[in-house]
Amino acid sequence: MFVDSHCHLSFPELAENLGAIRAAMAAAQVDRALCICTTLEEFDQVHTLALQHDNFWASCGVHPDNEGVEEPSVARLRELASRDKVVAVGETGLDYYRLNGRSLAEMEWQRERFRTHIRVAADLAKPLVIHTRSASDDTLAILREEGQGQVGGVFHCFTETQQVADAALDLGFYISFSGILTFKNATDLREVARRVPLDRCLIETDSPYLAPVPYRGKTNNPSYVPYVAQQLAELKGLPVEQVAQATSANFERLFGVPARAAAT
Repeated sequence: MFVDSHCHLSFPELAENLGAIRAAMAAAQVDRALCICTTLEEFDQVHTLALQHDNFWASCGVHPDNEGVEEPSVARLRELASRDKVVAVGETGLDYYRLNGRSLAEMEWQRERFRTHIRVAADLAKPLVIHTRSASDDTLAILREEGQGQVGGVFHCFTETQQVADAALDLGFYISFSGILTFKNATDLREVARRVPLDRCLIETDSPYLAPVPYRGKTNNPSYVPYVAQQLAELKGLPVEQVAQATSANFERLFGVPARAAAT
C-alpha cells in the first residue's frame, strides 16, 4: 500500500535488523522500498538488497557530501547503474551546508561530480535522486545546463522554498517529503507540501535518519513512512489511502517499477 522511495537499509543500524524491519514494514503495509546508494564502495551491498528481495530496488551514486571515496567516472557509474534492479542514478546533487572554511569556488569538485551523474542518467534514461542543501540555485542551474529536458527524477527529503519546488516541478521532477513534514517547526514546509500536486509527490523515510513524529529522535526505518503519508493527507484534506495510492503510482511511474511486487 505504501512505498518508501528513499531509505538506507545498507547502513549498519538498519542492516543488522533487516528481518525485524521487513516484518514491521509488512505489518505497516509498506510493500516496497528504494534502497539508496551513497558511495561506490557501498554499491554491492545496496544492490544485493535489491537482488535478494522482490520488493526492494536500488540506486547507484555518490552523495555530494562524501569525500575521500571513489570518485565516479562516467564509464564506471554507467556500468553499475545499468545492472538489474538499479532504477535510479544518485543520490547526487550539491551540499554547501558544511563548507568547513572553503569558498563556493572550491566546491567545483562537487559540481563536476553532479554533472557526471546527470550525464549518466541522461545516457541511460534513468531518473536522478537529487540531494540539495544550501545549494538550490546551483543545483537548478546545473540541471538546466546539463539536463536540457533529457533527465527527470526526484528532489528527495525536500526542505526548500515554494520557489525551488516550482522550479523543480517545471523541470519535470517529483518532490519527496520525509518525516520532517511532521516536525513542529516545519510550518513553511507543510505549506509547500500542500501546494505540490499530488501526482508529483513521493513519500520517504531517509532512514535511519529523520524519524517522523511520534518517533522523532529514534532510529528511523521504512515502516514509519505511513506517518509521512498521514501528514500529507491531512494537509491536502484527503484520505490517507488516496495519498498512499497516488504516491505508490508516482513511484511506479518515475522508477519504472511494477505496479505489484511480491514481498519475500
